[in-house]
Amino acid sequence: MSSKSIKTACSVLATEGKAILDLAKKLDRNFEKAVDFLSKSKGRVIVTGMGKPGFIAQKISATLSSTGTPSLYLHPAEALHGDLGRVTRDDCLIAFSNSGETEEILKLLPILKKIGSRLIAVTGNKKSTLAKNSDFVIDASVKKEACSLGLAPTTSTTAMLAVGDALCVSLLDKKGFREKDFAFYHPGGALGKRLLLRVSDIMRTGASSPIVKETALVKDALIKITKSRAGSASVVNKKGMLVGIFTDGDLRRHINSSINIARRKIKEVMTKSPVTIRKEKLAAEAFQILRSKKIDEIPVVDEKGRPVGLLDVQDILKAGLV
Repeated sequence: MSSKSIKTACSVLATEGKAILDLAKKLDRNFEKAVDFLSKSKGRVIVTGMGKPGFIAQKISATLSSTGTPSLYLHPAEALHGDLGRVTRDDCLIAFSNSGETEEILKLLPILKKIGSRLIAVTGNKKSTLAKNSDFVIDASVKKEACSLGLAPTTSTTAMLAVGDALCVSLLDKKGFREKDFAFYHPGGALGKRLLLRVSDIMRTGASSPIVKETALVKDALIKITKSRAGSASVVNKKGMLVGIFTDGDLRRHINSSINIARRKIKEVMTKSPVTIRKEKLAAEAFQILRSKKIDEIPVVDEKGRPVGLLDVQDILKAGLV
């Protein structure tokens, strides 16, 4: 990249950055009232915009939907040809238009009035026709576009995006939307897995989770571990309670012992009172334990301390948790 290109890029970023900071000074009671109204609305939030602001509208609609506010994007031109049938009296519209004079949006106004929907305008012109016919007006005006020609929507669309994001975040705070709620709407993402995936969902059970009695010989434990393709075995007493874990690390620590380790009892070489976790706990919590304790396996126990499974760090990696 040439120095001229970098200079131009820096100018664009500086212009748009300053415009966003200036927006904070323009927030007023209209913004607060809009957030309050949206938080109490029984219908959906329908977002519209034409051209570049239309793309911003689509993004804001998606953000609203993912943060607990049912929303859909309505193309203003398509709305004039039948899609207005999607709008009900209980819905609220957010219209993005820098000039506030976008023809396709203005043509919607009389019909929206008949339907009875409320209207929030995000515009760069508070004296525009759109602003005058809206219930709430949010100022998204900018001094100039970042485009060197002063023509292409750049700073103005960035301002709309920033104001829209501010509206979404203020609304989710107002509604008490939390991480667990966000995860509910994002079950396929990394965050959803982190907040929803339980130990029981990924732990090894049955033959894949070797369990041996404390009186068993090391060689018998090794055979079970090998067959299960695990890295350890849970060790229980005669009551079936977990009393230890035998890992590869335990084997290596005792391999040079003068006594044949294969014929030693497992209770003599196991790690006693190991760290455990319950199956209903979050898998993310198990990962934090594994990482902080610098271990690779953790036994999963029930409320009475009996082993019901085994969680290996590889299971967490396969689940895509990290």
